[in-house]
Amino acid sequence: MNPELPLEEHQADICVVGGGMAGLIAAVSAARRGSSVILVHDRPVLGGNASSEVRMWICGAHGANMKETGLLEEIQLRNRRRNPQGLYNAWDSVLFEYAKMTPGLTTFLNCTCNNGIMENGQLRSIDAWEMPSQTWRRITAKLFIDCSGDSILAPLSGAETRTGREAREEFNESLAPLRSDLKTMGNTILMQLEETPEPQPFSPPNWAYYFGDDSNLPSRLGSGLGNNFWWLELGGLKDTIADSENIRDELIKVTWGVWDYMKNRGPQAEKLTNWRLRWMGALPGKRENRRYMGEHVLTQNDISAEGKFDDIVAYGGWSMDDHHPAGLYYPGKPTLFHHAPSPYGIPFRSLYSRNVPNLLCAGRNISATHCAMSSTRVMATCSIMGQAVGTAAALCATKSVLPRDIKGQLLSELQRQLTEDDCWLPGHAKPLPEAMNSASITASNGAATDALRDGHERIIQGEDHAWEGAAGDSISIEWSAATDIDCVRLVFDSDLNDPKKMPVLYPHGRALETMPKQLVKAFRIEAQTADGQWETLHTTEDNQRRLVVLPVKQSVRALRFTGDAAWGDSPIRVFSFEASSVAIPLSTDPADGKSWREVMDSINPDDMKEPDHGLENASRGQSRVGA
Repeated sequence: MNPELPLEEHQADICVVGGGMAGLIAAVSAARRGSSVILVHDRPVLGGNASSEVRMWICGAHGANMKETGLLEEIQLRNRRRNPQGLYNAWDSVLFEYAKMTPGLTTFLNCTCNNGIMENGQLRSIDAWEMPSQTWRRITAKLFIDCSGDSILAPLSGAETRTGREAREEFNESLAPLRSDLKTMGNTILMQLEETPEPQPFSPPNWAYYFGDDSNLPSRLGSGLGNNFWWLELGGLKDTIADSENIRDELIKVTWGVWDYMKNRGPQAEKLTNWRLRWMGALPGKRENRRYMGEHVLTQNDISAEGKFDDIVAYGGWSMDDHHPAGLYYPGKPTLFHHAPSPYGIPFRSLYSRNVPNLLCAGRNISATHCAMSSTRVMATCSIMGQAVGTAAALCATKSVLPRDIKGQLLSELQRQLTEDDCWLPGHAKPLPEAMNSASITASNGAATDALRDGHERIIQGEDHAWEGAAGDSISIEWSAATDIDCVRLVFDSDLNDPKKMPVLYPHGRALETMPKQLVKAFRIEAQTADGQWETLHTTEDNQRRLVVLPVKQSVRALRFTGDAAWGDSPIRVFSFEASSVAIPLSTDPADGKSWREVMDSINPDDMKEPDHGLENASRGQSRVGA
């Protein structure tokens, strides 16, 4: 560390390294649960493989109504509202908002973690280099969460990891190779195509690879326009960390060559007359390298048995999607999809290091075999694992315990908090708040309200758990005597069959994205006070959330929800309406921005004066001279 460069020291309860979807959500969830959090990310934008720099779509569990909720759904709904055109700069702004405007969360972007300091067997601090400000940052924390994908905190802390494919006999996995090796899935540079009203000629750089009909592209592309080009993959035969720069250079030559083939001589050339290359990445998306060793190693057999763990904190449901390590070199199918049940449980014991006790992990680097990781690595699954470890780390900080101590009552508390924050744990019903045990629930339309208190907040295997009503219908919670209530919690239907992905192709005249038609758009919350009077507590005209938690903070005899409108032609659908006497993290949005006039008025008027260029004043200068 160069002593001539500034060093700034920071302290927090929790430090998260890596600002992909798992890391961002881990950091936000920990901050919402009351911890001070620092997020360190080595790129200028957030989202990792989902960011504008890579643009892989967010995938998760297969099947009807299996979409992951929690913070991921909240973020994607915000994006759908702000970004109906599906533009990546608007998506970046949504992720920026969640990082920069969450109370208790400090974010350092363009900041690369490169040193760790251990104390009594625990990781106590890291050093990170912030390139734009040319500043070293030393961050001390009680707990660390590695969401870097590449497991950067492992070599810095001595945490145990493994790389590559296990031998079949080690875990008795039928999909594993007979002998172990260091081969992995490779990296991908993506491209996106746009249709225009007029022809778009294309000439490739002469250094691009040339693909003809005798290449393996026809078997990958067929005669279509491509999808999101995930199969533009290389690097699994090398080290996707150590060799990453060389892999990227090869991928750039490959990608230009693939577009040349598609545009100029492939079977889809005529269809692509008016299409152009809208965007091509410069940063490869990675799939696999180091994986942490936790108290439990998730295996193919765990997944096949539906992951029925007592310590379930997340779930998966993507196929075991094992890409051939040779990637584009391999002439056969680039990937094999092996069945995985949807959903299957993921245990907390796979989300922290077994030998560095204050180090957690989430993302493609969790404690899993190669076979299991081929399913858990997709970003929607990584996102809900991020919410699990962020919530767990905040619980550890509050209770002054380590991750391995979260058992028994603490485990039940963690699972309660996750379900309270709209993270579904298959096989678990969300506990009813104590204040609801003495309450009655009725609806103005006479419909049954049992579903509102059964602890299931989605359609599960075809069984609906929602109350439905027309616009203007209401639900009331009543107590026989005035009861102290801290907040109300509502869960609406946001269409969990809509994956809410960002687009990968941009055809001319494509339709705008819309909010889910059944999501409640406008509603009111009213309270009947102890003296029998009704008052309006909240009115919302532009709701963008599935989970809504609003303050009450008074003694009431009744609470009433009235749904005034959905976003489309749909009934009002509510999965949960409940009151709690115990605080729950509230639904809050960033404060309104300042006007530019307010900003200008805050500037020192002296700083707006023209500089004095008189030679007689030259001796008053204070500019710094460097060596």
